[in-house]
Amino acid sequence: MSTIHKKLSPQDLASLPLWQYAGKIILIRDGKEAERAVELLLGEECLGFDTETRPTFQRGQYHDPALVQVALEDVVYLFQLVPCGGLQPLLPLFTAAVPAKICLGVEEDLRRLRTVKKFTGRGFVELLDCVRPLGILDGGLRKLCANLLGVRISKREQTSNWARQDLTERQLRYAATDAWVSRKIFLVARELRARGTVASD
Repeated sequence: MSTIHKKLSPQDLASLPLWQYAGKIILIRDGKEAERAVELLLGEECLGFDTETRPTFQRGQYHDPALVQVALEDVVYLFQLVPCGGLQPLLPLFTAAVPAKICLGVEEDLRRLRTVKKFTGRGFVELLDCVRPLGILDGGLRKLCANLLGVRISKREQTSNWARQDLTERQLRYAATDAWVSRKIFLVARELRARGTVASD
C-alpha cells in the first residue's frame, strides 16, 4: 500500500475487499509425505507459519494442535498432525535456524506444539516485531492485512473443528490464508523498513 497507518478503524477495515488465498494447497496426511515436504521446505529462505487447534468451549478442556500450516509464495502446505504421526516429521523444520518461519503470536503457537512434543524451536520470527518499527500499533492479523496488503480476510472458520479428518474447502482456504499473509506481510514490512517508511496517524 502507498500509505500505512498507526491504527485502522472498523470502518477502514469494512471498506476493503474480502480476500482469501486461492493458490495451490498441498494437504499432508502421511508421515513419509511430511518428511519429503520438510526436505523441500528446508531449502527455502522465508516461510509463513501458523497452527490450528480445535476450540474448547468448556472450562479446563484442552485440545492438542491439529494442523500446521507452512506457506511459500505459490503453495501452502497443510500438515494434519494425527495422520502424520505427530510432530516428529516436522521437527527438522522446527529446529532449523533457516528458513525463517514467520508467525503472529509465535510464542503461543510454540507453547501449544510443545505440549505434543518437547523441542527447541529455532528460526521462528514474531510478525509483530517486524511491523512495530513502522509505527503500526494494531496487532491482529486482519488489521495488519488491511494496513499492509489492502485486503480484508475472514476469520469465520477460526472456531471450526480442526480435528476432523476431512477438512472442508473453507477450512483449507482459511488455514492457508493465515499462513500465506503472514509471510507476505513480513516481506512488505521489510521493504517498507528499508525505504524508511513510517505509519501516519
